[in-house]
Formats: sequence, structure tokens, C-alpha cells
Amino acid sequence: QVQLVESGGGLVQAGGSLRLSCAASGRTFSRYAMGWFRQAPGKEREFVASISWNDDSRYYADSAKGRFTISRDNAKNTVYLQMNSLESEDTAVYYCAATKYTGSIRVFEYDYWGQGTQVTVSS
Repeated sequence: QVQLVESGGGLVQAGGSLRLSCAASGRTFSRYAMGWFRQAPGKEREFVASISWNDDSRYYADSAKGRFTISRDNAKNTVYLQMNSLESEDTAVYYCAATKYTGSIRVFEYDYWGQGTQVTVSS
């Protein structure tokens, strides 16, 4: 069992940056690939980025490439999402999630989810 708690969301102006954190409980954190998803009002939850259990692979949605960076620290049971050059279209609730499948972009392949953190980008 893995429990996930996101933090770091907030209100930021367009062009600004935020760093999201996701703290995991449970001794098996390092066995899971981790992902970040987001969901805007009235839209489906969408993949943003993922990272393999040992950080040898990282994957990004086209909308995140070049602006967002996913990373993890297994010693701290934490995964991060550094978001730069934020745009109003990035406004959403951001969720971290754990999966056994490296590189997965599918919501249904993720077993554990956090409660989400709101990111609002003002233009």
C-alpha cells in the first residue's frame, strides 16, 4: 500500500514557476514508477509526466516537454514536478500517482493516487 500527499500548488502569474511535491508513505515506494496527471474543470484527467522506479526513464506529455521536469528522491520517498514558463492552460488540479508500469500514460494503470493540489495560472 502506498499513500500519496501532494503539496506546492498555488496561484502564480503566467510565465512563473512552481514546484510540486508528492510525499509517499510505505516501504515499497521505490518499487513503483510515479506519474503526474492533471484535471481541469470539465475535462478528463490527463497525463503530464512519469518517471521510472530507478530514474533511468522519464516521459512527458507534449504540453510539458521543455517546461516541466519530473524527478524523484527514493531516500525521501518523494517525487517532484518542477513547472516553468507556466501558462493559463496549465491551470488544473495536479495529482501524483503510483504504477507498476514504467512509461504508462493511462489513468487506469495507476494503482494509487493522491488527493491533488490546485495550480492556478493567471494571465
